[in-house]
Amino acid sequence: MNATVSFATLGVPRIGRRRELKKALESYWSGQSSADDLEKTAREIRAANWREQAALGVTRIPSNDFSLYDHVLDTCAMVGAVPPRYGWRGGRVSLDTYFAMARGSESRGDAGCGHPGHGHGHGEGVGALEMTKWFDTNYHFMVPELSDDQRFALSSTKPVDHFEEAKALGIHTRPALLGPVTFLKLAKTDDAGFDPLALLPGLLAVYEDVLRRLAAAGADWVQIDEPALALDLLPNERDALRFAYDRLVGAAPGLKIMLATYFGPLGDNLGTAASLPVAGLHVDLVRGADELPHVLAAARSDAVLSLGVIDGRNVWRADLGAILDRIEPVVTARGAGLVEIAPSCSLLHVPIDLDLEDALDVDVKGWLAFAVQKIGELSVLSRALGEGRESVAEELGAAQAAIEARRASPRVNDTGVRARIAGLDASAARRKGAFAERRKAQAGRLSLPAFPTTTIGSFPQTSEVRKARSANAKGALSSADYEAFLREETERAVRWQEEIGLDVLVHGEFERNDMVQYFGEQLSGFVFTKHAWVQSYGSRYVRPPIVFGDVSRPEPMTVAWWRYAQSLTTKPMKGMLTGPVTILNWSFVRDDQPRAETCRQIALAIRDEVADLEAAGAAMIQIDEAALREGLPLRRRDWAAYLDWAVECFRLCSSGVADETQIHTHMCYSEFNDIIEAIGAMDADVISIETSRSRMELLGAFETYKYPNEIGPGVYDIHSPRVPATQEMTDLLKLALARLSAGQIWVNPDCGLKTRKWDEVRPALVNMVAAAKELRASA
Repeated sequence: MNATVSFATLGVPRIGRRRELKKALESYWSGQSSADDLEKTAREIRAANWREQAALGVTRIPSNDFSLYDHVLDTCAMVGAVPPRYGWRGGRVSLDTYFAMARGSESRGDAGCGHPGHGHGHGEGVGALEMTKWFDTNYHFMVPELSDDQRFALSSTKPVDHFEEAKALGIHTRPALLGPVTFLKLAKTDDAGFDPLALLPGLLAVYEDVLRRLAAAGADWVQIDEPALALDLLPNERDALRFAYDRLVGAAPGLKIMLATYFGPLGDNLGTAASLPVAGLHVDLVRGADELPHVLAAARSDAVLSLGVIDGRNVWRADLGAILDRIEPVVTARGAGLVEIAPSCSLLHVPIDLDLEDALDVDVKGWLAFAVQKIGELSVLSRALGEGRESVAEELGAAQAAIEARRASPRVNDTGVRARIAGLDASAARRKGAFAERRKAQAGRLSLPAFPTTTIGSFPQTSEVRKARSANAKGALSSADYEAFLREETERAVRWQEEIGLDVLVHGEFERNDMVQYFGEQLSGFVFTKHAWVQSYGSRYVRPPIVFGDVSRPEPMTVAWWRYAQSLTTKPMKGMLTGPVTILNWSFVRDDQPRAETCRQIALAIRDEVADLEAAGAAMIQIDEAALREGLPLRRRDWAAYLDWAVECFRLCSSGVADETQIHTHMCYSEFNDIIEAIGAMDADVISIETSRSRMELLGAFETYKYPNEIGPGVYDIHSPRVPATQEMTDLLKLALARLSAGQIWVNPDCGLKTRKWDEVRPALVNMVAAAKELRASA
């Protein structure tokens, strides 16, 4: 083998090595900087990304993988899919209209002028697009809103602009576009009976225009992402793919299309994907590890196969020797010119560079690879394929040594944890009494009014809170002074909640950095990073914990703060925990045992915390499972197995309490209707869910499924700065009453308030309490 094997990245993190994009966005939104300042930072990040990939030897460097907020929203802007409420009148989609769709705006008619989202949002405002999870990842995208008479028009030339921007730097890129079929499949319409795929011909006209412009600018390849090919597709959806690519392939002669699929095997969509007249096909061989022989059999002999062999969604070093064993025969059979290697998907989902971590556990650090290191792994594979393994013997040896060290490490396996799991029986995952019995016991203990009001748990993490946390971490603020500060913040929040008349209080979580990290830092089997940020949505970034070994809880984690908060009030104070499935799904999880096994270990750790809260006197404990649905497999045939162990794990952590102890859970920004029975099987006494952006649309499942327990459908969107009026929330609650009984309904926001400002939160919660009182008066 002496011919070069190309390698690509499909996309890289767009946040900047030091979160430069977050700072620039929030400065712009607050009015402290201009659009020019924001674009300057964005250009610098893009240039740095392209140059770094070029320096690492990447053959196919992507462009248009950068976004100011979200790549699906970028596609809405590109094709002019702007709902009428934003006041857009055609032409180029402005930055302000773009951010209004992302975040909402503060007063009607301001989407095209000023800074949407600036100020306090006390006007009626325009709501943001709905937001939900990107397939089964923790990334959120903005859901396109289309109408049956939708007209598309090229309204942003960003893909061409970024290609030319890289070209001016001397870097030839392969522009990346979200595929038209996936875009339409992700969209929603105001007519439930209308199929967005009917809009495909008009949409393709815009894509054809973009492809022609890219070809004219000098592009020779374009990457078009169709992750919908990893889903269960109907015959008409497969027909739509054939129709789309028959047109797109001929749009710009000389421009080749690399069709990228990821997040799972193609399965029964393989025949469709392989038959499309594109020049290249990318497949995910991490999640579709067994599919390679079938792909080779189905692929056209003249198509370039892009093999996604490096995990783009987890942080463990790859077994490079094993990968070479798999793909060397492919290169031999097809020839180096018809094979490309790549991550399984865009590297958007992993941190940027392991070398930024100067305080990470040295053993675990040696087992990890972030985006830069994954590109390095691809480079080693490419050289080994082109020049022979001996040319990279040192790198292959280091990779193998890391794999073996991890397998042999005594820090990974805890015999006590494994013995406890082995000793579980079915009774551990069952509450003592049925819900009807529990409800009576809880009503007697709590004495709550109809339509009880509460919040989801967190209150604003102000700049003062963040500064105090940072000062304490740096040693500039003593632990005693930091705790005193947190006690003052907690007491202030408790007193204010009492003042406005909330029925069930929370302590505000000022001591918590993140709803998963806070717990992981106190559990064994986890390690944490300082700079390993990944994007969740917009300017919201997280540093997922890394689960490297067996999990247990050495000591109580939240009891002291709950006890202090409850001492300040006679009203019920919720104990606040993060559930095992969410901790699992929002972490980078060990890949050397089934995820279900790791989840059971976390569940037992949370069960111990629940027991200690109850023993301390907590009458109400909330165990958030915000990420339960996002772990749902993409193929329906795989749902039952996942839901069985996910529900079991929730019940395992929540079922050790007495009947009079009320268990809450919270879920946000996911489609729940198709798993409503599993949610019912969790048997939480109260569940709160996101429903405000969809105007209670998610409660449609309750028309056929009679949810037995109590529920808090979120009545305002906390991801927007706007403050909804009392009447707006009252109207939403009345919509909920059409599907639920009055005795079931709680009144709450749709998510935690950590990311909002107090001058947004205060009026919104006052209006929410007023809405609940209106309903009580009219009941």
